Amino acid sequence: MTNILIIEDDRLLNRGIKYVLMKDKYNVISSYSYDEGYNEFLNNNIDLILLDIKLMHKSGLKLCGEIRKTSEVPIIFITANDTDQDMIEGFKKGCDDYIAKPFSMEILRQRIKAVLKRTNIQDKNIFKYKDITIDYNMMTLKKGEKIIKLTTTEYKIIELLTKNKNQVMPRKIILEKLWDANGNFVDENALSVNIRRLRQKIEDNPKKPKYIITIFGTGYTWGEI
Repeated sequence: MTNILIIEDDRLLNRGIKYVLMKDKYNVISSYSYDEGYNEFLNNNIDLILLDIKLMHKSGLKLCGEIRKTSEVPIIFITANDTDQDMIEGFKKGCDDYIAKPFSMEILRQRIKAVLKRTNIQDKNIFKYKDITIDYNMMTLKKGEKIIKLTTTEYKIIELLTKNKNQVMPRKIILEKLWDANGNFVDENALSVNIRRLRQKIEDNPKKPKYIITIFGTGYTWGEI
């Protein structure tokens, strides 16, 4: 299910948008301030953001810039004005589209569909989770804007876990998948070593991992189940 985050301090408008989008079978998270919205973005796997350009107390433009430091998630600005300057500033900060108040909910629905379609075509082989981005075509992993160098075995483990997100991958299955055409394999000890090295490379605190989670007695999973 597609996750949409609304960051809009007008509670009536926020709830109205949420109601319409939930009828379209989107999973919708509402937030009403800069800090609340940014926290929801950090703690959820968001597919699209609707962001009020002029939030109370803090600027939506500033929040867009902060999000763009670590993510290319599609952002549609909600603005009270459709002036050229507003549009220019929004696109400079990295928004994908904008809609001016007052607007038709049907037009908003169609703009969301268009942005999601466009970005899904571009990103169908891209995995994003919090500040981690994996390009399966290029076999690369980025944490924020930094490319993390991985060994072939480390990449295979990451690919296996992320392509099976929300599932527990037993150690036995992971070991079987790490066999290659030349008969090379990874044993139990080597798997543990590779997991430890991966955590050192991508976790903020390897002792309290939030990406590669151990399911004791079974195996590993990516993120929270």
